[in-house]
Amino acid sequence: MELLKMEHLTKIYGKGENEVRALDDVSFTVPKGQMLAIIGPSGSGKSTLLHIIGAVDRPTSGKVYLNGEDVFARKDEQLAIFRRREVGLIYQFYNLIPVLTAEENMTLPMIMDGKKPEKAAVDKMLDQMGLLQRRNHLPSQLSGGQQQRVSIARALFNMPSVILADEPTGNLDSKNSREIMELLRQLNHDFGQTMLIITHDENIALLCDRVIAIEDGRILRDELTGRASRTEEQAEEGEDNAV
Repeated sequence: MELLKMEHLTKIYGKGENEVRALDDVSFTVPKGQMLAIIGPSGSGKSTLLHIIGAVDRPTSGKVYLNGEDVFARKDEQLAIFRRREVGLIYQFYNLIPVLTAEENMTLPMIMDGKKPEKAAVDKMLDQMGLLQRRNHLPSQLSGGQQQRVSIARALFNMPSVILADEPTGNLDSKNSREIMELLRQLNHDFGQTMLIITHDENIALLCDRVIAIEDGRILRDELTGRASRTEEQAEEGEDNAV
């Protein structure tokens, strides 16, 4: 089932001699539940693409569809609601509010949306993230890996349609990077959560189901990984066993 569809996305900054095409006629689709890595060198356009998909920025031309609806047909106020409810953003540097506890940072988007988090749901998410004993800690009292877990919990807590992660392991050591990617894979499996992950690390990308490589604002390649093949085989085996 198709969740996301990008049609001829182009993003241009500047004019005349100063014109820069950050994206140049990019089109692809993402099925529901897929874990997709977008890779490319610095300045390739991958972060611009992520920001447009998350409605943080608008394309110069082209369209983004989520669940069949044109994202940018919305007015600015509707886009703000869309970002709160439909998109979960994970950043390289966590973007936690320093005066709020781990629990308060995690639930802030829901509270800003006028909703009251249920204690059982809060406890369950904190437990899944390994943060139950850290719920009242401020960001300065947490390790980098724990801060990123809070960031992931915040992105996921509203159960958005898609998670967008911009270099989620870029500020972590190899051990924490591996643990964060294992956590994202587990969340993808447990919740069927669609994820788009920006990374410059090929090893991180190969932990996803699919890899799209971008350079100079254009797609160079788009291919499934061995992990995607294994996942499909496991699903088929499960269906055979059920029969």
